Amino acid sequence: MARDKRKKEEKAKKSNFKVFLKKRAPFYLAAIALVVISVQGILSEKNFENSLPDLSDEEQKVIDILMNYNGGDESKLTVMEVIKNKINEEYPDEKIFEHKKTAVELLVTDVNSEEYQVILNFKSYKGEMNFDWNVNVSLEKITSNNLKSKHIIDVVTYS
Repeated sequence: MARDKRKKEEKAKKSNFKVFLKKRAPFYLAAIALVVISVQGILSEKNFENSLPDLSDEEQKVIDILMNYNGGDESKLTVMEVIKNKINEEYPDEKIFEHKKTAVELLVTDVNSEEYQVILNFKSYKGEMNFDWNVNVSLEKITSNNLKSKHIIDVVTYS
């Protein structure tokens, strides 16, 4: 007799749970779908860092030295921040990296065993910005090869 009551209670509990899920499942699925869609939008947003191409470990080390260069003072701007600011000045109130004509090309060339040439070309529907630096890996010294690159280094150094 006690067994029969337990079986009936278990069946009643299971059926109550099924009824609960059947009534509320569409709402839960809709909530999960909204969360997934909003998270996907945030994660897939394009920006300067996401636009840079994948590089080998050696090339990535050179790019890290260049982009994190701050003129020797930890409180100053970095090269990456200045480049992003320059792009934002040229394209205010635009999501320029989501435009299909926007491209970021990055070329790292070995000049000698300690020095690399880094060419960064930013192309958009309005035109191009070309930057050209030499990066000494052992000294972590950056020298510019054109006026725009020199301006970026000057802003970093004297900010």
